[in-house]
Amino acid sequence: MHFRLAHGLALVLSVVSLGATQGPTSSGSEQVRTSTVKQAQPVTSKKATRKTPPYQVGTASWYGSDFMGKLTASGEPYDMYDMTAAHPTLPLGTYVRVTNLRNDRAVVVRINDRGPVVDGRIIDVSYNAARALNFRDNGLQRVRLDIVQPPQTIAALRPLAN
Repeated sequence: MHFRLAHGLALVLSVVSLGATQGPTSSGSEQVRTSTVKQAQPVTSKKATRKTPPYQVGTASWYGSDFMGKLTASGEPYDMYDMTAAHPTLPLGTYVRVTNLRNDRAVVVRINDRGPVVDGRIIDVSYNAARALNFRDNGLQRVRLDIVQPPQTIAALRPLAN
C-alpha cells in the first residue's frame, strides 16, 4: 500500500514539476512548447546544382496604351497594368517567368495574346511587366523564358461548403 502511494505521489510530483518548468505565454492562457532543432544541411550534387534549361531566350518587347481595352486572342480586353504577355505558340493561359538577363529581375506573366508581330522577338509583355523588369524605357530587352505552374488560389485550397 505504501509502495502504491509513494509511486502515485512520485508520478504526481513529476507531472507537476514538468508543468512548472514551462512559463506562461504572453497571454497566460496557453502553454507553448518550443525546441531547437538543428536543420539538415542540403546535399550538393552535380544534378542538384545544374539549372534547368530555359524554355526560350531572346528579345522581348512591350506594348501599352495603344492596345488598352482591345480584345486579346483569349477574348479578354487588354489591360496594360496586368501581368500578361503575348507569345506566338504557347497555349493561352500558360504562366511564364520572364527574366531580364541584364539585371536578373523576373516576373511571372500569363499568356493571353498572340504576338509579337515583329521578327526576332520572342515575347511581348504588358507595360506593367516591362516596368517591373526595368526595361520600359529601353523598349527591348534580352530575356529568358521559363514555363511555371499556375499560382494556386486560396479558394481552391478551402473545402467546398455543403
